Amino acid sequence: MSNNSAVLAAEKVSKQVSSPEGNLTILSDVSFSIAPGESVAVVGASGAGKSTLLALLAGLDLPTEGNIWLNGVDLTTLDEDGRAAVRAANVGFVFQSFHLVPSLNALENVMLPLELAGAGDPRTMAVNILREVGLSERARHYPSQLSGGEKQRVAIARAFATEPAVLFADEPTGNLDSRTGDVVMQLMFDLNRNSSTTLILVTHDKSIAERCEREIGLESGRLVTDTRAAA
Repeated sequence: MSNNSAVLAAEKVSKQVSSPEGNLTILSDVSFSIAPGESVAVVGASGAGKSTLLALLAGLDLPTEGNIWLNGVDLTTLDEDGRAAVRAANVGFVFQSFHLVPSLNALENVMLPLELAGAGDPRTMAVNILREVGLSERARHYPSQLSGGEKQRVAIARAFATEPAVLFADEPTGNLDSRTGDVVMQLMFDLNRNSSTTLILVTHDKSIAERCEREIGLESGRLVTDTRAAA
């Protein structure tokens, strides 16, 4: 598989884990490539392998078979420290449960990845991106003082702050009511369009999946659909 123009590529990826009943296959022979800037929904029933695929694409785990390239680097050739370094340089995450640091306020949560990346002026950068997500007035508030939607907007600001090559979002509206979820998803799509960041989104929500440029469907660990939205 040629990966020169792809920000992400999976080639014949399989994942097995041990269980009391023997080896359990979670993913089987999955291949695709994703271009920079695409928005891609990964869909399928519970247990289809969506979150496992996300973890493999982000280098959080290794496949049993096959190869995964992230921004031209074959993650399967790296040890855990090597994969962590590639993640730090290329990847942002948004989770269903927010994963904010409770002892840091909103501004400090957004500053954290910028400081770790050695950004020149992390405070100004964090202030600017909080303004983009409409949370300037909540910058000094701690996670316990924020609503669910506000927490997720801080998480999105933190994820986009370092302008990652790829943003992985795992059920980002799962803990939000539908109206708040719509606001959060609009924000993510706006940031995706206004940056070069590729958006990979795991969702059960068909209406969210339909807003993506592309839909990858899994069933029992196999890739069963790979469709692009009509122009």
